Amino acid sequence: MKTLILCFVVLLLTGCAVVDRPKVAVTEPTTARPVPTIPVGQTNGAIFQPTGGTYRPLFEDRRARYIGDTLTIQINEKTQATSKQSTNAEKTSALNASSPEIKILGQRIRGVELETGSSAKSDGKGQAAADNLFTGTITVTVIEVLTNGNLSVSGEKQVGIGQNMETLRFSGIVNPSTILNGNTVSSTQVADARLETRGRGAIDQAQTTGWLTRFFMSYWPF
Repeated sequence: MKTLILCFVVLLLTGCAVVDRPKVAVTEPTTARPVPTIPVGQTNGAIFQPTGGTYRPLFEDRRARYIGDTLTIQINEKTQATSKQSTNAEKTSALNASSPEIKILGQRIRGVELETGSSAKSDGKGQAAADNLFTGTITVTVIEVLTNGNLSVSGEKQVGIGQNMETLRFSGIVNPSTILNGNTVSSTQVADARLETRGRGAIDQAQTTGWLTRFFMSYWPF
């Protein structure tokens, strides 16, 4: 009885194992607060006003360049790959041998003819194709300004519809020179881009195999 109970407990522990889902290492945190402004003495009568590292010239566009600034990533990811292979090998060989008619003690013996042949042929074909398309937008936050001026950005978007929730996360390194008007940049110009989309809810649960089914599929010997 104890053995039966022990086997049942092991079955439950094995079946309740969490499904290992691949994850994308999106840089965290996905947001950052602006650097606090250091109070300085007011200088009257001058155009330049020191503001502790957050000063912006009067006639300069407000492009993202400080920690806490936001910019919009235009996601335009498209990957397409095709691989096709074909092999063909063929080999044929033949052998013919014959002996003339001979006489032995006045008796004629007919010649012997021998003919053999072999043939081998091998054909192999393989083809693989992948086509992925991902479009959309997400607004991210500058979380770090690198020493060369590039911006480390990260952001997260959550959308809940009914009983389902979709989460979109993005991170990467942006060169300020690629930022267009309106603080937008294409995802194809983001270095170390990491994009992840996940869903939670009834649809995600319907696509997940139950723990008991996973156990029988993994350990059942038949």
